[in-house]
Amino acid sequence: MRKIRRGDTVLVTSGRNKGQQGKVRINVLAKDRIVVEGVNIVKKHIKRGRARQAGIVEVEAPFHISNVMLICPSCRQPTRVGIREGADGKNARYCKKCDAMIPQPDVA
Repeated sequence: MRKIRRGDTVLVTSGRNKGQQGKVRINVLAKDRIVVEGVNIVKKHIKRGRARQAGIVEVEAPFHISNVMLICPSCRQPTRVGIREGADGKNARYCKKCDAMIPQPDVA
């Protein structure tokens, strides 16, 4: 079970984007990397294609999952995440600061 999922609100804890918050857009499980909305913006040079114009585009780059902390929805604090058995018998995430269960994020 992953401790940080798509749709969670996270806080960046290291690097040039330290202190910024955002929602997780993409979770690359194979490489332990995530993309967070509005964080880690880099400039990418795009070659001209059939339907697009060449130029420099700003995109959100992925970074390692260890550089973020989940923000608990109940206590609104950055926290470490634990896993325990929920009421339905499945594994569920919980906040290690306030000991509240963390619900599944709403992903459209």
